[in-house]
Amino acid sequence: MCGLAGFVGAGDRDDLTAMACAIAHRGPDGAGFHIESEHGLFLAHRRLAILDIAGGAQPMWTADGRYAIIYNGEVYNHAELRAELTAKGARFQTDHSDTEALLHAFAAWGEAMPAKLNGMFAFCIYDKPRQRLFFARDRFGEKPLFFARQNGLFAFASELSAITAHRRFRAALNPRSVQKLMAYGFLPAPNAIFADCEKLPQGHSATYDLATGALAIKPYWRFTFRTEPAWLERREEDLAEELRALLFQAVERRLISDVPLGFFLSGGIDSSAVLAAAARVLPADNLKTFTIGFTEDSYDESAHAARVAAHFNAANALDRLDLTSARDLAPSVLARLDEPLGDASILPTSLLSQFTRRQVTVALSGDGGDELFAGYDPFQALAPAQLYAALTPRGVHDALRAAVQRLPVSGANMSLDFKLRRTLSGLSYPQSLWNPVWLAPLDPRGVAEMFAEPLPAEELYAEALTVWERDPALGLIDRTLAFYTNFYLPDDILMKVDRAAMMHSLESRAVLLDNDLVDFCERLPHQWKFRNGQRKYLLKRALRGLLPDAIIDRKKKGFGIPTATWLKSMPAQAPLAPIAGARLDKVAQAWADHRAGRADHRLFLWTWLSLQNFQGGAAALLRAA
Repeated sequence: MCGLAGFVGAGDRDDLTAMACAIAHRGPDGAGFHIESEHGLFLAHRRLAILDIAGGAQPMWTADGRYAIIYNGEVYNHAELRAELTAKGARFQTDHSDTEALLHAFAAWGEAMPAKLNGMFAFCIYDKPRQRLFFARDRFGEKPLFFARQNGLFAFASELSAITAHRRFRAALNPRSVQKLMAYGFLPAPNAIFADCEKLPQGHSATYDLATGALAIKPYWRFTFRTEPAWLERREEDLAEELRALLFQAVERRLISDVPLGFFLSGGIDSSAVLAAAARVLPADNLKTFTIGFTEDSYDESAHAARVAAHFNAANALDRLDLTSARDLAPSVLARLDEPLGDASILPTSLLSQFTRRQVTVALSGDGGDELFAGYDPFQALAPAQLYAALTPRGVHDALRAAVQRLPVSGANMSLDFKLRRTLSGLSYPQSLWNPVWLAPLDPRGVAEMFAEPLPAEELYAEALTVWERDPALGLIDRTLAFYTNFYLPDDILMKVDRAAMMHSLESRAVLLDNDLVDFCERLPHQWKFRNGQRKYLLKRALRGLLPDAIIDRKKKGFGIPTATWLKSMPAQAPLAPIAGARLDKVAQAWADHRAGRADHRLFLWTWLSLQNFQGGAAALLRAA
């Protein structure tokens, strides 16, 4: 796992060095540079050594000097690629570097190469004779990549903090992006928080011509439904066995490492499934699991994690925290984020990563299971929501929503009053907006009140609407699955895990996003994912006999923290800085109402804190003021 940065145009070695230093946490084990002043090309790499520690330094060049690469990620099928490329005549200089496999793969297949990769990656390949840069990002966007174009400068990096380190780049908040952050709780690609910046979307590649400055971006993959109707008639046992085999294969692929490796373990289905698969091939003394617990029982899941670890004789390392102490760490964690994020679980994820990094450099995770197998609460809400929307007149709905707003605010994690408010808020809008509004810090009405020049709803949620409308033939469940897999997973969950892990120089590997397992999910009818009101139906069936029934059958509990309660005592960071057209009187009123218990603004206020605190944000806020 590493960090990359570079630019074309005005600047010098000092700029490149500053960019590399800004992402040193992503690669503390080494740095490499390549400069061609005559072409205005500057490339930098920071390395976290995982594979081929002796031979994997970057930038790495082909023997003929044509191609160079700077790369962040792990490609799990690199050994198969190496064998195929060797048969084609490629001659490798390293023993088992996946970086060199990428170089030879590009030489053999050109821009078609990313579709052949099974792994997580963001990279830049320099084609010296053609004076072109080729970029690609993995299928779900586990690894980040940003571009910036401003005043003749083209810059790119794993994190925005590296781009803002270039002396000629002027960082200023993008008002449109700020509103989208408040509408989603995260920033969907290609949006970036700074003006003149963009994210390369997941599953996309790009080419940049050094001579003309032309940048061309195109997709090479996205999650699509290739449902096999005949699978509805297949025996449940056969499908479960096939899924088990794919899970075992995905875990084995991700055990490759030349450094210590462990497992995140929450005691939930997904992380427990990963451990169960690993236990088949690793001895118990190599099964190192890591869990964050809390002294408050209502937020603590450590007993479930301990039960799973004991089932496999794994060594479970537990770090139990007091929630008040954890709260005090929130500003420092938010300050280290490279872009703001409204997902409060960034805090426990960061603390877990920090704890895990004390013993290992690589951790396997179960990220992706909820998105691929319909694991979230809204899947159970869809049918009653449809019925409610069909039968409830608008006036009655508005009266119900107003009545629910007057309910006492409990502040508890996923309390009934919180769920009712979120549900009725979403049902105030068309079906195409239910999912984003259910997650939103502010719904369209809230955005209109909070900003002086609010975006219309169709522009505010344009990215979600594109995903929703891409295949009109899909039903409500499949469209919701598409929202979570193509949208929420890349831009919230994977962004969160990448930043939380990499701020502590830890590599996190999402097992369930293996190409073959995902291909299976694309073909699997949703009736096997959400069946008779049960979420993750087939995954749970596949795990019977591998995990204790009590773990499989227990109620899902998110990685929660008591943000509603915390925000009543956390400082509002006064004086409030003007932020991209936000009405500060409305922000101050939201703080006052939340503290007084008159309203529950936990999602908006946490997102606001994240925006005020994120790394690099302070300077941009001053410029915006």
